[in-house]
Order: sequence, then C-alpha cells, then structure tokens
Amino acid sequence: MEHRRLGASGLLVPALSLGAGTFGGRGPLFGAWGDTGVDEARNLVDLCLDAGVTMFDTADVYSDGASEEVLGAAVKGRRDRVLLSTKATLPTGDGPADAGSSRSRLIKATEAALRRLDTDYLDLFQLHAFDAGTPVEEVLDTLHDLVRVGKIRYLGVSNFAGWQLMKSLSLAEKHHHPRYVAHQVYYSLVGRDYEWELMPLGHDQGVGALVWSPLGWGRLTGRIRRDQPLPATSRLHDTADFGPPVDDALLYDVVDALTEIAAETGKTIPQIAINWLLTRPTVSSVIIGARTETQLRDNLGAVGWQLTPDQLARLDKASARTAPYPYFPYQRQEGFARLNPSLI
Repeated sequence: MEHRRLGASGLLVPALSLGAGTFGGRGPLFGAWGDTGVDEARNLVDLCLDAGVTMFDTADVYSDGASEEVLGAAVKGRRDRVLLSTKATLPTGDGPADAGSSRSRLIKATEAALRRLDTDYLDLFQLHAFDAGTPVEEVLDTLHDLVRVGKIRYLGVSNFAGWQLMKSLSLAEKHHHPRYVAHQVYYSLVGRDYEWELMPLGHDQGVGALVWSPLGWGRLTGRIRRDQPLPATSRLHDTADFGPPVDDALLYDVVDALTEIAAETGKTIPQIAINWLLTRPTVSSVIIGARTETQLRDNLGAVGWQLTPDQLARLDKASARTAPYPYFPYQRQEGFARLNPSLI
C-alpha cells in the first residue's frame, strides 16, 4: 500500500482508508448503509491491515456514536498499528450544547470520542462542518489546547467552503495555532466541484484531501446503467436524498466510459473510479466503505496498477462539466488563463 503525506504535515497515511459508516447500523441513513457488528468489523480491519490500510475514519454522528464504539472494539489490542480519525460538530441531539464547535462542545465531543473509541488520543480530529455561530478564534484556541495536552495529534475539517477554510488557516497562522492539514471532501467522477476552488486552495496551503463517497454515493458500482431501472436492492432508494445530487446524463456518460475501460483492463468499475481519484492533485487518501468482505476486497483492488494516459483522458472528458461563475472564464477564455496559469 502506498503511503502519502497528509497535506503539508509529517503524517503518512495510506492511499486507501476504511470508512466506518457501516459500523453500528442505527438510524434511517446509517441503518441503510449497514449494521456491521464488532466481529464483522474486526474481520474487515484484519483484511485492511493485511493490505496495508492503517487509517480508519468515523464520526460521532455515525449511528449515534455506535460506529466509534464498534471501531474501538475492532482495533482493540493493536492501537499502535492504526490511525484513528473521527469528526464532530454536527448535531448529536436536540439540546443547545449538542451541536457546533464551541469550546464546551469540542471538549465534550473529544472526550466522548476517546471514550467510545477506547483510546487516549486521536490521530486526526476533524470539524464535520463549519459553525458560523462560533468565532473561529475560539475554535482554534480550543483545538490548540486539545493538541497541546496530547488528546489530538493532527487537525482537519470536512465540508468547508473555500473562504471558511482560508479564514481558519490565516487565523491559525496569526495566532500560532496548529493548522488544518486535512480536508475531508466529496469528490468523484460524478462530482468534481472540489476541483474548482478547494483543490487549488489545498495545493497552495498544504491541505490534503481525504475523499469521501468516491463512488458518487453508491452510483459507480457498475449496477446502475443507462436505460435500466434502479436495482431493487440499491440503497439509493432509501439514501439518495441524504447525499450529493448527480445528474443522470452525467452519470450515464461516466458509467459508459468506465465500462469500456473495465473491459480493457479487467478491473471493476469501482476499482477504476477509485484509481482515477488517486491520480488527482492534493488527494492524500480515498476513504472506501464496505458492508461485506467481498466489497472490501474489490475496493482494495483499486491500487497496485495504473490507468494509461489515454484512459485517464477519456475519464476526464466523460466526467467534465462547465464550472459555475466565477470559475468558467478561467476554463474558457485565453486571457484569464494567461493571467492565472494553473498551479496544479
């Protein structure tokens, strides 16, 4: 397994990580994702470690904390062999202190995550969303304290807009606080919005991408095809409204290209979609998910080989869409391109 620097930090992470969203199985969304228990999770962790996948990602909102509990039990006895990543900020209850990134909330969330994961420290702690109601200085100061006392080692965010991340990075530098080194983002062949602003920002500021939903919220599995109904067993019947929207025409164009390349390479459609992501600038690790050993083994097959330049170009062409304003002039007009040559 290839290991990459997480942004501009000294932390090496595997090119593939395992997401624990299927662990626990509580609630309408996560219950539809999966209900992996401790024994099954331990088996998946075993397979990951054998393949060199050492980072495992979860969050306090995944199955109301059950994901963290199951993951903690699954890695018990081998904490020194794994990297544990979790997230907080999204609501975990109806009370005023059950959401956000205030000082009290972050301290409480960190302590709860440590307890559920049965560990003394978190390798990576990420804000799951931007909290517009809490001053950024308060957030950074609190995270600095948690890093200083050893409860957190590296910091990141998830689902931030460009200005939110840049403001946070600037204030961290101003006040000599630890900087965010990771941004957990949605990025796939059917969702390339990350490239328009967040990718150049990550490149410039040394923030590595941890990619969630690399298969477009379950659409790039090979089971969804042009002119065919959604399979009866697809989780999209229950989960589509929770995830990123995908235009059907775009999806079918991408699946057609993936199908052609699968025939040429002997690889599966998910393997090709994940492999393409690993060629993209700023991507530190792609977070894969699996309910079964078969799914995990297939996703692990996304590494150890390379797409050809022609195959990459065909995937780029099939998945490309015109960027929104103010980005499209930089794609279309020579004058903009000359004044702003791409850094990546």
